[in-house]
Amino acid sequence: MGCVQSFRALCDRPKNTNVRISLPAVCFVWQIAMIILFGVFIRYDEESDTHWIEHRKKENISSDIENDFYFRYPSFQDVHVMIFVGFGFLMTFLKRYSFGAVGFNFLIAAFGLQWALLMQGWFHSLDYTDGKIKIGVESLINADFCVAGCLIAYGAVLGKVSPVQLMVLTLFGITLFAVEEYIILSLIHARDAGGSMVIHTFGGYYGLSISWMLYRPNLDQSSNLQGSVYHSDVFAMIGTLFLWMFWPSFNSAITDHGDGQHRAAINTYLALASTVLTTVAISSLFQKHGKLDMVHIQNSTLAGGVAVGTAAEFMLMPYGSLIVGFCCGIISTLGYIYLTPFMEKHLKIQDTCGIHNLHAMPGVIGGIVGAITAAAASEEHFRGKKTLSPFLNQRLINTFDFEGAFKNMVPTKQGGHQAAGLCVAICFGIGGGIIVGCILRLPIWGDPADDNCFNDEPYWELPEDEESAPPILHYNNHMANKDV
Repeated sequence: MGCVQSFRALCDRPKNTNVRISLPAVCFVWQIAMIILFGVFIRYDEESDTHWIEHRKKENISSDIENDFYFRYPSFQDVHVMIFVGFGFLMTFLKRYSFGAVGFNFLIAAFGLQWALLMQGWFHSLDYTDGKIKIGVESLINADFCVAGCLIAYGAVLGKVSPVQLMVLTLFGITLFAVEEYIILSLIHARDAGGSMVIHTFGGYYGLSISWMLYRPNLDQSSNLQGSVYHSDVFAMIGTLFLWMFWPSFNSAITDHGDGQHRAAINTYLALASTVLTTVAISSLFQKHGKLDMVHIQNSTLAGGVAVGTAAEFMLMPYGSLIVGFCCGIISTLGYIYLTPFMEKHLKIQDTCGIHNLHAMPGVIGGIVGAITAAAASEEHFRGKKTLSPFLNQRLINTFDFEGAFKNMVPTKQGGHQAAGLCVAICFGIGGGIIVGCILRLPIWGDPADDNCFNDEPYWELPEDEESAPPILHYNNHMANKDV
């Protein structure tokens, strides 16, 4: 542990500096920069541009209804609700940090999706003929996915960082996300429709590494604010239910139209249902008097959706989805009971929302399930009417995108590529989190003091508490004397 403390000390600067970067300055400068960059690089794609009519004739498209907007927009709306409502309300469990949970979630999501459109565009949709990034509805979905990784990381440092630190976390997080996504999906050629590896594993370990770098030994000064109250847990449960309901859309949003998208929604639906029952059973089993812990119900019930993400469009089979959900319900719930306290005490990782149990571990499980399912794929599962080779057929080719440079790929080799993608996500999450954590330790970001953590007051104008309002005198209470 002495080496760890020395490493953190190297990242520190004298605390007596008066230089602070203000939130208004960051917001104004960033938005002006985005306007300039969008003006230079961003344009509509052929399906959202006014040249859609010419594109229809060229591609022999019979109707406007075949525009990708009509296929993708419902899923986009569902994912959008998850990002802004689901993630936001899931983090409102702290008794005095609800404004920060929902408000800063709103801020960094709106901040991040603009940068995500640029970063992902440069890697995936740059038109080299004119040097422009062409965006459509699928670009918006992918930008939301990119932001999701940063919101996951936010959960680990919830209540312990300033809004400027969150924007720095998001800026670097989206940059790292775009790079690792390109490596995993394009160079390694792993499939990850629901983002178990690219989103959840990366976001989870990115946030945990930052939390490790920002460890606060005196955080007990805010211990009275670290818990929840009855109504804050109810609000957090709203976020859980939104996420739970829309997770099938999340995992199927960018899959191929037809059977792949249909299969992804079914697999996610079943895994989530299985996770709920398992979580309830384990929570009751390990609590005194057989009662349920609301922390487990808010979080572990979602772990199945995370873990089934990579294999969602594969032939996982309905019973396989139930098995994934069953295992994740056990592992995630036990993680909250045993691992979270162990990590804080021995590893010095203060994980406010328990993202290790909801995102990091289930994301790794999802990557492993994806690798096994891909390697075990056979012609019997993907049998079509026309077999193109002794083993491969068109459905197998479509599912794993065995085209171009990967046309000779076989499922067993694809399983190895899936495993390699998982390793890249973990390395980028941990390595990137440590580097960004070093940056966030600088005092210029205005991080809150230990006794101001988990408290909205340093950053928000708060209404007076109801119980602190002055009492109304009896003789002046018109409602009490309305019958007189």
